[in-house]
Amino acid sequence: MNINFKLKSLLAVALLSGCNSLATAGVAEESAKDTKTLAPEVTAAEAELPFRDIPYLENAFIDTAPADRKDGILVGKLGVDGGNKDMIVKLAQEIADDKHGEFDSLLIAHKGKLIFESYYKVGRINLPHFQASATKAYTSLALGRAIQLGYLTMADLDKPVVSFLQDLDPTKFADGSERITLHQALTMTTGIRISDEKWKEFEDNPGPLKGQGLVQTIFEHSAPITAESQSFLYGTGPMLVMTVIEAVVPGTAADFIKNELLGKMGITNYSWRTHYNGLPEAGWRTRMTSRALVKFGTLARDKGKWNGEQLISEAFVTKATSRILYTGDDDPFGGGKDVSNYGYGYFWWSGDLKYGDKSYFSASAQGGMGQFIILIEELDLMVVTTAHDREPSTLQKTAERILPAFVQ
Repeated sequence: MNINFKLKSLLAVALLSGCNSLATAGVAEESAKDTKTLAPEVTAAEAELPFRDIPYLENAFIDTAPADRKDGILVGKLGVDGGNKDMIVKLAQEIADDKHGEFDSLLIAHKGKLIFESYYKVGRINLPHFQASATKAYTSLALGRAIQLGYLTMADLDKPVVSFLQDLDPTKFADGSERITLHQALTMTTGIRISDEKWKEFEDNPGPLKGQGLVQTIFEHSAPITAESQSFLYGTGPMLVMTVIEAVVPGTAADFIKNELLGKMGITNYSWRTHYNGLPEAGWRTRMTSRALVKFGTLARDKGKWNGEQLISEAFVTKATSRILYTGDDDPFGGGKDVSNYGYGYFWWSGDLKYGDKSYFSASAQGGMGQFIILIEELDLMVVTTAHDREPSTLQKTAERILPAFVQ
């Protein structure tokens, strides 16, 4: 990747890591405004490569005054619009020096402005990064959009999933399946219990699973649904929610997501794969740019508003990002000693991040290997990361390294 190394616009720092050196924009003197270093971009040829084959950046990129790309994201300056610049830049340099795992990007927004933007390894400003389970949070927002447009109501969340699906045969359901609500699907408390072997059989013979056939099959083959089984079990709700979206919106769920959610925020550079039942994936297999994640976070931060328009039901966003239930602190994803009270909303996680003698509630979209949108409402702070790290500690790093830069 060619990065402009004009002396007036950056500070080059030699590192011992595989990133070789660090290009720092926005840290130079004010007189260098006209020669600002540009964020790295993936080439057309690189964009076609499998993710694992995308070459690492020769130089990590750090910007404490992100460029206004006319993409709907307000920008500001770290240290001027909030935050301790030295503390954040030090963390970024350590990331570039391979001291904190396999980060691909770190972005920070404060009080509605993007004030820090950085890319490492395979991170590029225009490269949609795999999202894994962060996709669930986007599916949640799509349902919230359907509520805002009147295709569903908040009261409908307490209705059985089957009440929205007309192509099912309830006479074949396992006991209790007919009572599973949208709320339970969104909180992963459906009570559905199906063996891994049975799931493998479904995947090997997907023909009967098209459309609502997947829900029919799940409800037929689950163990009986009981009050005891309806405890939190990760993974048991997303495709139920997507099937309801498909059933209630005009046209297809794919077009609805494209036009009524992503399109409204100007998100066009993305990938959203199709499940073997023919509907959009609900739990994983999307790709989004880091700035798209900032947009999702801004939408949630502003209680469903985007550029003054109420895209998502405010009541739904508030509920989705709240701690509806506790999931336990045994092994929190991305956590550590300063993360506690782990919980779940509507496909959004929550946890308390401790700094000093105070804890701050956080809501977050989370994806395997380190995809995070972390919102800390009390500080009006958003932290976005992409990564390819099998054991990320992003919430812990936010607590111990980013919170101190914003707690005055």
